[in-house]
Amino acid sequence: MAFYENEEDAFLPLRDVVFKQLREEILYGKLKPGERLMEVALSERLGVSRTPIREGIRLLEKEGLVVMLPRRGAHVASITEKQLADVLEARRILETFTMNACCARITKTQYEELKRANEKFAEAVDSGNLRDMADTDTGFHNIIIDTAGNEKVKEMLVNLKEQIFRYKYEFMKEMSDPTRLVREHDQIIKAIGESRSDRAVELIKLHIDSQAIAIYRNIK
Repeated sequence: MAFYENEEDAFLPLRDVVFKQLREEILYGKLKPGERLMEVALSERLGVSRTPIREGIRLLEKEGLVVMLPRRGAHVASITEKQLADVLEARRILETFTMNACCARITKTQYEELKRANEKFAEAVDSGNLRDMADTDTGFHNIIIDTAGNEKVKEMLVNLKEQIFRYKYEFMKEMSDPTRLVREHDQIIKAIGESRSDRAVELIKLHIDSQAIAIYRNIK
């Protein structure tokens, strides 16, 4: 199929391939919040029947990326200010835990990996490639979460971050100085290296809040 991203996709059920494709289009802003997902149009564009389209949409609904509206069909989910506030509050709580755990448990190898991750992010910023910026930023934060070592917390954080990923992507697109994020990462790395968990927690909260302001503006 024309929309297979790699050979592995060729062995997946069509509904999963459709799910992956539409999920990516939602997360990276090709499909906008509130946009209606028309089965016929998607079927024609992706070159599959309506059945895998319908099944893929159901999977997206389970992830909270799509909502079904009575008599109006499937729409890309939007997020309200209240929902965003709830997500950010939960993130602050969970990332306080992961940052404290990271500072206590991080190994020298993991610390070097964290520094390399920010170097990759800086390269993406220099290139101006928004997709690479978003992916490498996520990679940097995932190392901190992985180092904390709590799989349940990781699962919850990944879900929370995915809910607002597309808004963060728009935030990066509009940033006048994305190198500021690189500097913020550097400060976090320094605090972790010095085992200053209180400072690291303070920095991660500021990091979240600075993005939240722009996301609120985007929602409005």
